Amino acid sequence: MTPPDATRSAPPEPVEAELAHAPPAPHHRLARWARWALRIVPPIMLVAAVWVLWREFHHLSFTAVSAAMAGWGLRAILLSLALSVVSFLLMGAIEWVGLRWTGARVPFGATQLGSFMANAIAHAIGANLLISGAIRARFYDRYKVTLTQVAGTTLFAALSFGVGLAALSGVGLLLASHDDLARTAIHPLVARALGTALLLAVAGYVLLCAVRRRSIVVFGRRASLPNVREALLQLVLGLVDNGIAAAILWILLPAGGPSYVTFVGAYAVACIVGLASSVPGGAGVFESAMAALLPGVEPAALAAAFLGYRLAYYILPLILAAIALAAETLRAARRG
Repeated sequence: MTPPDATRSAPPEPVEAELAHAPPAPHHRLARWARWALRIVPPIMLVAAVWVLWREFHHLSFTAVSAAMAGWGLRAILLSLALSVVSFLLMGAIEWVGLRWTGARVPFGATQLGSFMANAIAHAIGANLLISGAIRARFYDRYKVTLTQVAGTTLFAALSFGVGLAALSGVGLLLASHDDLARTAIHPLVARALGTALLLAVAGYVLLCAVRRRSIVVFGRRASLPNVREALLQLVLGLVDNGIAAAILWILLPAGGPSYVTFVGAYAVACIVGLASSVPGGAGVFESAMAALLPGVEPAALAAAFLGYRLAYYILPLILAAIALAAETLRAARRG
């Protein structure tokens, strides 16, 4: 990758200076409403999710769910675990690009470890930006990465996820056949309109990065956009990463369900709902949205797939990341 000062209109250092010396966001009425919404929405979404899940799955027996899990087969289990590994490796690649965007230079291997700990723990606990940023700040301190660079890297990763998720959903909703959409709760006209809007938003972001050479003001703070090459990397890596995450759940569904192209449209919408709920990991909210969007999938098989997805993509990575973080903390204590 070409050094940033050779390809960017402004080097990384001024970006840090702009962020560090930017005026605080004004405390206007919109900000107060946003704070109240963040307090009220999560419990409402969680209650709604519990009700939807109870409605869809209360009649299921443990035997039915166990039988559905037994139907996965060893191949599907190993493939879901392998896809989870690949997804976290891609998150590490995104993080490495983000660190370089801020001007930080961290070895690729170390970036993979830092990214894994930050993302695995933040995904499961919630408060993604806050938790992942704190873990990054602690881990990258040894590489002289500043707090501003940590904040920039966290924002870069979040944008990559958002752009990739929007692109994945847009492509899925536009390419899904009418028959496949009939198996979901998404009306074809809504699917086409939403897919078009999402892809236009993604194209608009990349275009803005291509033509906007000066910093922009967001919520009262100045920040420089990635250049077009970095924006395209965000798009490609984020799209593939989200597509692999969706595949972890899709391969655990029984044969005869929606096609992958159709499934990813519903998956992305459910992810957005889960993120908007602010519930840790979107637990319950994501599942309820998926259950509502995929009414044609047999409930026992869907419940079993949810369990497998959570184990492969949330629980096991959380356990491994917690062990790695504890080991890093002990190592740092010994060095100190």
